[in-house]
Amino acid sequence: MRRVRFLSMVIGGLLACELQPAPPTESAAPRTEALSSPVHPASEEARAVFEATLALEDSLDSGAAPESTGPSARVRLTPEERLGKLLFFDRRLSEPPGQPCAVCHGPSVGWTGPEQHINATGAVYEGAVEGRFGNRKPPSSAYATPAPIFHREHPRKARFVGGNFWDGRATGEELGNPAADQAQGPFLNPVEQNNPSEAAVVAKVCKGPYASLFRTVYGSRICADVGRAYDSIALAIAAYEDSPEVNAFTSRYDAWLAGKAALTAQESWGLKLFEGKARCANCHPSRPGPRGEPPLFTDFTYDNLGVPRNLLNPWYWQREFNPLGPFWVDYGLGTFLQTREEWKPLARENLGKMKVPTLRNVDKRPYPGFIKAYGHNGYFKSLDSIVHFYNTRDVLPVCLPEFPGTPGEDCWPPPEVGLNLNTTELGNLGLSRQEEDALVAFLRTLSDGYFQR
Repeated sequence: MRRVRFLSMVIGGLLACELQPAPPTESAAPRTEALSSPVHPASEEARAVFEATLALEDSLDSGAAPESTGPSARVRLTPEERLGKLLFFDRRLSEPPGQPCAVCHGPSVGWTGPEQHINATGAVYEGAVEGRFGNRKPPSSAYATPAPIFHREHPRKARFVGGNFWDGRATGEELGNPAADQAQGPFLNPVEQNNPSEAAVVAKVCKGPYASLFRTVYGSRICADVGRAYDSIALAIAAYEDSPEVNAFTSRYDAWLAGKAALTAQESWGLKLFEGKARCANCHPSRPGPRGEPPLFTDFTYDNLGVPRNLLNPWYWQREFNPLGPFWVDYGLGTFLQTREEWKPLARENLGKMKVPTLRNVDKRPYPGFIKAYGHNGYFKSLDSIVHFYNTRDVLPVCLPEFPGTPGEDCWPPPEVGLNLNTTELGNLGLSRQEEDALVAFLRTLSDGYFQR
């Protein structure tokens, strides 16, 4: 069976090299019919947060005392961060209106996809235009702002660090901040917010209910310069994403690091495995930095984990934007590198690699039975299943039509891209089921909201 598996991976890798990749786009958010007719619960949550934040701005403008309850009362935001929050939750900033950033990046689920029925299937989100879907699961917008500007780690190595999006294409070279570069992408993406131009986005902000705050933060004449205004919108969103409301560092693990909480015996065992036998900390550093900085649980590098295709993704049948249809292969970082002359020679060595995500809020859910999706394409539907995959990817044989089996029990589907697999840090970790359970127990201590700042 190992020979069969090896041949399947080789064939998958060869296929990955022969197909021409289409330009990737991150997944978008569910459509709402109109501002007054809700379709998804996440859209209603976004509306409520937007209106509460706008009401706070009105109270500040009038000199009245702000409300003393709610997240905004616990975390004091700067004017730029408040502006970014309004932009993040504003349902007017898509065409047609109805899709804010927050419908793809919901606070209640750790700033990633908040719709359970979507997570349970294709895991990619519908854009503002009905029937248009992205090709990847929304990454978390929390703890993404510390990412460095995309760069080659060493002149003699094909290893890259930093940037935003799963493939790193939001490099930070434009605005000096990968999160700000990323914030500009969805506005004009036809499968996401679908605005026709930068000017259209700027007009919506400059004629909107918080236009005065926009001018206060960036100058009274900001709306006269479309390019600068569009950049400022992105910078404000990045400022909010960098605020303590989003990057909260309020998990039980943070409390444990501060000596203010305890871990159970199982969680402590999971932490020991995380930093040792399971090799998780190699890419997800778990200890404070040299100056006491709280750990981010990502090193902002890229890996091909061998995740199988998620064939429930509507992208495969969206011929208008994906002419390859079911033959499309997501090459991740390798695709982006092909667009840059200085990095194109290194593209093959990075085919299939995706950005290492933060593990903070990895199990944050609004209620215990809520389904979250894991992996860049949402193939995995539980934390337990992706941990089991890390442990047994190279142990179980490959699932083939001739040898039917149950994924995760007696086989795994072949990787989407068979080249450049990380075989040193996952695949055959030798963990028992009890050790897998301990790892999951530890990962559940990383959800924000255990205490308030």
